[in-house]
Order: sequence, then structure tokens, then C-alpha cells
Amino acid sequence: MVCMSEPKVEQTPGEPRFSKQWWKRFWSEQIRPLLVLLMALFSVRSAIADWNVVPTGSMKPTIIEGDRIFVNKLAYDLKVPFTTIHIAEWSNPKRGEIVVFDSPRDGTRLVKRVVAVPGDTVQLSSNTLIINGQPVPYGKLDQDTINQLVAQERTAHAYAVESIGQVKHAVMSTPSIEGAMRSFGPVTVPAGQYFMLGDNRDNSADSRYIGFVPRSNIVGRSSRVIISLNYDNYYLPRAERWFRALP
Repeated sequence: MVCMSEPKVEQTPGEPRFSKQWWKRFWSEQIRPLLVLLMALFSVRSAIADWNVVPTGSMKPTIIEGDRIFVNKLAYDLKVPFTTIHIAEWSNPKRGEIVVFDSPRDGTRLVKRVVAVPGDTVQLSSNTLIINGQPVPYGKLDQDTINQLVAQERTAHAYAVESIGQVKHAVMSTPSIEGAMRSFGPVTVPAGQYFMLGDNRDNSADSRYIGFVPRSNIVGRSSRVIISLNYDNYYLPRAERWFRALP
């Protein structure tokens, strides 16, 4: 049996419990410090660093359902906590980076990969990415990355390593999905905008569908899984994915 004790607020001799003076001291000694602590914590999460739960498979096989990814909110700029107001800006997203942003369509928080920056011309041709008129290189994906998916779905996809500049990362397609937008463009990315794609090319609501993403909508950059829970197995931890680097 658990006993709940009352908050320890010292009483002045002769002062009745729960008097006006008692409540004032309770506020100053118990509630206010807690609120200050919570405000500081939430400010850090809002402006400096946070984690993001990934509920969908749009970035598979790089990020899978149940991953909690680290979000570096200082990667590109500093914002006023709880707002999108920029205090300072020192960098911009680069091709190949994984970023967290608010969808320009409905404000939903999304995780995708930057494939084209302002001024780039981007095109998809049968799921081959073409940037500024040059098809990007593709290679064979390692088996370890494929094995991160559940066994029963591994054979349903085609896999490759896509190279965007210096960044080499996994992509996958699903031939059985009808109506996927495997060809797109070419389009030129406007100033102050970015073109995002999911690594799961045939099952991702990205810039092909939601349009270009304004720079102001980008929250931060992600480069690592913090922890991962297996949604298909009673939310048990996937220890092999904890602190896994995201290319």
C-alpha cells in the first residue's frame, strides 16, 4: 500500500494549516521552482535538442517504425523557444541530410531527406534521382540494413545505396505498389525552399505530393537513432538500433 504524504511546507507557530500565508509559501517553495524547472526543460526541447518519434515507414530502411531519433535544433539556427522566430542563422540544410520539418500542407511534423536545395533542378525517372541533369550513382545495399526490417517483408522490396554528393544512404522501392509517383519533374527549387524525399520511395508523402518545403519550416537535423521499440513485438526494445548512426 502506498501512502501519499502532504507537501512539506513549514508552518509559522500558531498559523492554521492551509491558511492564505501557508498557500503563499507553498507556491513559492514548491510550485514555482517546479514550474521554472519545467519551463527550462521545455525551452531546451523547443530550441536546442529534442527527440522525434517515427510512427510510419516513409524513411525505411534507414529509419523504421518505432525509432526515436535525435533532433539537433541548433544545426542550422537558433530560434526563440516555442516560436519559429530566428534569433541567428549560421548554416542551411545540405543535400543528403535528414531533416525534421513541418509540412507546408498541414503542419504535420515530418522526417525526410533533403535531395535538392535552392537553385537545383530535380527530377525522378523510374525512381532514378537526377539532380541538375546528372543521375546520382546507385550501388548494392548491405544485408545488415535490409535485416533491420521484419523478415516477412524483406523480399517485397528492391534496395539500393543512393549517393547524393558525399552522402551514401539506403533507399528502397516496392514494385507491388500501384500508382506510386516513380517519375516526377524536372522542377527547379525556388529560393528559400527545399525538395524532400523519403528513402522509402514508393510509400512516402514528400515534396512530390506536399510541394517544396520553406526554410522556415525546417526544425532541425537528425543523424542518429536514440532508442527503438518494436511495435510488432509488444513494444520491446530493439537494442541493436539504439544509438545507430543515420547516414
